[in-house]
Amino acid sequence: MSTQRSEQGRRVAIVTGGSGGIGRAVAERLAADGQSVVIVYAGNKATAGEVVDAITASGGSAIAVQADVADEQSVEQAFDAAEREFGGVDVVVNAAGIMLLAPLAEMDLADFDRMHRTNVRGTFVVAQQAARRVRGGGAIINFSTSVTKLALPTYSAYAASKAAVDAISPVLAKELRGRDITVNAVAPGPTATPLFLRGKDEETIDRMAHMTPLERLGRPEDTAEVVSFLAGPARWVNGQTLYANGGLA
Repeated sequence: MSTQRSEQGRRVAIVTGGSGGIGRAVAERLAADGQSVVIVYAGNKATAGEVVDAITASGGSAIAVQADVADEQSVEQAFDAAEREFGGVDVVVNAAGIMLLAPLAEMDLADFDRMHRTNVRGTFVVAQQAARRVRGGGAIINFSTSVTKLALPTYSAYAASKAAVDAISPVLAKELRGRDITVNAVAPGPTATPLFLRGKDEETIDRMAHMTPLERLGRPEDTAEVVSFLAGPARWVNGQTLYANGGLA
């Protein structure tokens, strides 16, 4: 692994969607691992600030930067802030995403476009900057979903947006040949976050929790543990989608 580090001696991670849900758990886990963290948030400055405060209170190092992940200039500025504050970028985690559900025949195409703008274009734009800027020994980690395998009703548009992530990640891994940078995707299963719980009744939540052999919903920390592995010691895992779903078929 490369020994390149920030001026403070830490690896530096950018986490999009880092102000809540799985993204927050990832940001806090990477900070606990000793990385300086740049939390990229869409609009909730107060929540992002709470994550920064939690990390710094625990002895970590973090800043928050507002950016629209689908806008290339906005993302470029976020990477500029990371380099200006911490001296470089070693890890990029694409955790920003939205999930809008409806049967295919009833999906509002404006919702379809909005979701694909964030989940597909956003992943592509962030990965593009990451490919240009991540230092040797670094890692790019995109977010997919286990729904691409499950084929659940109402998830067609969301699953399609995440299937694009599955396609982008191994191609980028090959394009970065010779630079000692890994590119992988993480595909969580049902996880107890506002993104998943919103709009679901207790019966649906309980049924989905019992779909796994472990008979519970995932916790954000479960996925953060997988990201920590890919962001640090997992140098021989590259171009893969890892299913972090408790054994969900």
